[in-house]
Parts: sequence; C-alpha cells; structure tokens
Amino acid sequence: MVTNVWRAFDEASFGRARTLNLRGSLPSAREAVERVEQWLRERQVAKAGTVLVITGRGKNSPEGVSAVREAVMKHLFSLRRRGVVRSWREHSPGSLVIELAPVSALFEQLPRKKEPRAATASDPESLQALSPASRVLLRRLAVRSLETLGVRDPARYVEAEMMKQFAALSTSLPLEGDRDAALVAAIRCALEELDG
Repeated sequence: MVTNVWRAFDEASFGRARTLNLRGSLPSAREAVERVEQWLRERQVAKAGTVLVITGRGKNSPEGVSAVREAVMKHLFSLRRRGVVRSWREHSPGSLVIELAPVSALFEQLPRKKEPRAATASDPESLQALSPASRVLLRRLAVRSLETLGVRDPARYVEAEMMKQFAALSTSLPLEGDRDAALVAAIRCALEELDG
C-alpha cells in the first residue's frame, strides 16, 4: 500500500518522460550505466531539469547490495565532471533524483585523462554529412561560444569550435530515430542557454 502511494507521487512529480526505471528490466551493472548515461544525455538536451532514476534496492542481490545502484552512483561523479549532471540525491532506498546540468555545461568541462572521450571528428569533411540547417546552427553556436569566451576574431577559430561543439553534442543524441533533428534541437537548446 505504502509503495503504491509513493509510486503515485513519483508519477505525478516526474511523469514517464522524466523517469527511468531500471528495476523493471534487470540490466547488468554495465548495461545500466550505459543506459543511464544515454538517457540522461537525451533528457539534458530535452531540458528535463530534474529526473528520477529507479535502480532498485538490491533486496534480491547478493548480500542485499544492488550492483546496479552502486555502479550508477559511481558513474554520476563522472557525468558531473563531464557537464551532464549538476547534482543528485537519494529519493528512496531504490531511487535517485538527478538534477541535469544545462547543455552549455557540456562545453565547459574538460575530460580527465581517465575519462572516456567523445569521438572527435578530425576531418572537417565529416560535417558535410550534416544537413545544411545543422551546419548553419552549429556555426552560429561556435561563433556565439567564441564570443562568450572573449575571442576578438572568432572567424579564425570557427571550424575548430564547430568540431568541438559537434563532438560534445553528438554524445547526447539518441541512438535511434532522426539524429539530425535531435542535433538541431540540441544546438538550439545550447544557443538559448548562451543567449539567455
């Protein structure tokens, strides 16, 4: 009964779009970390703000400790350093409330040597595969970002900055569906934050 009441409160507070339930699919710790990272990045671009991740308590796990919960909690530190997560707190013994960082935080974080790095495109031709709308917006974002940093002659650095912005945003794109439309949405979100 009490569990159903909490579930109803969670549904009202977060809704399905802002809730990831790992408990239902019983992933391995590695699968859970991959799924959480991809989902949090997608929710970050969608400006979800605060989200709920249900890991489960680990009642049926060896020694009553959830390997999924432990792996996710450990990975949140990495996601905070990389500009995806702002903060998190325990919501219940089997769930976490996570506050997402703004999309612009992706560009401010420098990865540590031990951190996995986003694949960076070293060949400028790789951007030619993007739609013209994506390239135009990516150029606007690069120029705006350089201006925010105080670069007086941004034209000299635009291509390199476009590649940097593309590398940072591409990790937030969904694995399926219209990735170009998702990229456009992510770029617009970053531009709004920079102009806001």
